[in-house]
Amino acid sequence: MIIADISSILEPLENVVRWILIHLHDNVGLTWAWSIVALTIIVRIVLVPLTVRQIHSMQNLQRHAPQMKEIQKKYKGDRQKMNEELMKFYRENKINPASSCLPLLLQLPVFFALYLTLKHFDFEAAGGSLAWLGFVPDITAHANSHWSGYVLLVVYAASQVASTLFMSTTMDKTQRYVLMALPIFFIFIVARFPVGLVLYWMTTNLWTVGQGLVTRRLVPKTPAPQRRSSRTPPRERQAEAPAAVEAAKTDGEAPAPAAERQQQVRRVKRKKKRARR
Repeated sequence: MIIADISSILEPLENVVRWILIHLHDNVGLTWAWSIVALTIIVRIVLVPLTVRQIHSMQNLQRHAPQMKEIQKKYKGDRQKMNEELMKFYRENKINPASSCLPLLLQLPVFFALYLTLKHFDFEAAGGSLAWLGFVPDITAHANSHWSGYVLLVVYAASQVASTLFMSTTMDKTQRYVLMALPIFFIFIVARFPVGLVLYWMTTNLWTVGQGLVTRRLVPKTPAPQRRSSRTPPRERQAEAPAAVEAAKTDGEAPAPAAERQQQVRRVKRKKKRARR
């Protein structure tokens, strides 16, 4: 009943997907498999404006990642308070974490519409070959019905892991590992899908990998915090030392060695403390 309702809701989109596939096959001269690849590329091109917003959202998240980690660390014992403070931080800095998920969510209806097209449309009656690259005999058959389908499943899983690796740069490490492990569990479900669907999702994953390579060039790298050791002087001393050097230059004196400059800074501090007393 639920599947029938979804089918009726997606029927207009199914008709659009079928029309595009027929146009690519009959007028452009592509095979049915390459028509699915071309359909995937068309969908991703249409989603380019949202992809640009996704990149900007990732940049914004990465820019504010240190402050967000401080909030998480401060309220780690109170999850409700932590979520409230994070939402407040998002509003103040105009951050929308959900914007990075929009391209994926908008692809799901197309995915289901393509599934219904592969299920309802008679490709053989429409003419043309159902094979792809000489080793996939039928794109409408289940992926686990032929050895070539297993090859595509391996490529699908690898491309899914790679796309997750590229597009989750602002996520926590645990979340990234979970998302990267999901394709291994989903592969048993995807194996029962038609090969054409696996081909669609594999193509969109490879597109996402290329998009991730571009994104890594666009997203500025957050500078790593300076590691301090027992020999690293405090920030006040680091700021005062150059001032002492400049004062020595102004008086015409040669800059004192580092150890002597530190002694001078200590003397200045002691004088200030005595003056306060």
